[in-house]
Amino acid sequence: MPVRRQLGSRFESTDTDVVLVEDLHREFGAPLLRHVRKAIGNDLQWAEDVVQETLVRAWRNAGRLQREPGLLWAWLLTVARRIVIDGRRRRGTRPQEVEPADANAVPVPDGADRALEAMIVAEALRELSPEHREVIEQTYLRDRTINEAAEILGIPPGTVKSRLYYGIRALRKVLKERGVAS
Repeated sequence: MPVRRQLGSRFESTDTDVVLVEDLHREFGAPLLRHVRKAIGNDLQWAEDVVQETLVRAWRNAGRLQREPGLLWAWLLTVARRIVIDGRRRRGTRPQEVEPADANAVPVPDGADRALEAMIVAEALRELSPEHREVIEQTYLRDRTINEAAEILGIPPGTVKSRLYYGIRALRKVLKERGVAS
């Protein structure tokens, strides 16, 4: 740390605030930038802005700064931390800026996709066995419980569960073959 000890004596002998800020930037700029980048997730542009604003505040408060390097470093870190916190708060209160969308490219929901999906599922259901198809229709399409479907179909609830399991599996296989489901 001999450089910082020399720096302290140089600061004490300087009369202009500009020289102070130049010396601060030369001595602490790079370590401060590394520290700020690490604190904000490696955003170089924002980190550079924070370092610049920190040095501007040092220039504004040059008459009140303690000229000892350890105290200067602590002051710079504190100011940079507060600038980062203020920036995060500001970003959290304002919505992120986006470019206006091209009016011709904005999708308008027309129900065509939903109708197409319904047709594809209906065709896939026709390929299932009647037993599997009827339990899927009763439970999923008519929104009935296992017990209600069992009562309507005249079979035990366990059979409904089993047919439903294998029916859904078969339906997924058919849809996957058609390139619809993953």
